[in-house]
Amino acid sequence: MDQTTRPERPAGPLTLAIDVGGTRLKAGILATTGHMTAGPRRIDTPHPATPEAVVDGLIGLVGSLGPFERISIGFPGVVRDGLVLTAPNLGTTAWHGFPLAATLAKKLGAPARLANDATVQGLGVISGHGVECVITLGTGMGFALFENARPAPHLELSQHPARGRKTYDQYIGNAALRTVGRKAWNKRVRKAIDNILILTSCDVLYIGGGNAKNLQLELPATVRIVSNEAGITGGLRLWDALPDTLFESVSA
Repeated sequence: MDQTTRPERPAGPLTLAIDVGGTRLKAGILATTGHMTAGPRRIDTPHPATPEAVVDGLIGLVGSLGPFERISIGFPGVVRDGLVLTAPNLGTTAWHGFPLAATLAKKLGAPARLANDATVQGLGVISGHGVECVITLGTGMGFALFENARPAPHLELSQHPARGRKTYDQYIGNAALRTVGRKAWNKRVRKAIDNILILTSCDVLYIGGGNAKNLQLELPATVRIVSNEAGITGGLRLWDALPDTLFESVSA
């Protein structure tokens, strides 16, 4: 091919997929085939992680990725109707009621959809058959449950007691891994897995997130470790694989 010839633009709308994490912000551009045409790019999550600081970080992050027609956002907390209700791992109460979808839609000039980050990750890995559960191991623990590809109403299991007075975030989050060490942390994760399998009676449990790479234990046959990049690639299915009534689009 002549060096001056540019590759053809993929057919169909391009999706800017954003993954907000307590440790890092990530973004990439996805074609309708699921191929990532630009990115993923990452930056550290600003601290303090106020809405304004995170939005500014995201604007800078996606500035050089190229054109897109729509936006998907995975956020680590409870979200409804484009609004953030909780943000337990971003360390600020200023997120409550923040219109993240509308804010990014306006600033980036494209319609946006917002969902819990574990839900978005799950959309990138589930088979779509039966009851499937997803947990993410990162700053805290994300959780999502699906039945025949349809997300259940989000449960913030990360804030539920896992052992004693410790929540799942405190029991197997990143701070716990640093404090107790990898061996003890793996034992904790195994206990958490057993609890979640009993709680959900799921057919398959998927484990993603940045700390999944630290797992060193024998897993039940119904448990699978998946790529952390699903937090971005699942953004495509947030638009293409679900009814519009599940995740309302917020226009620019």
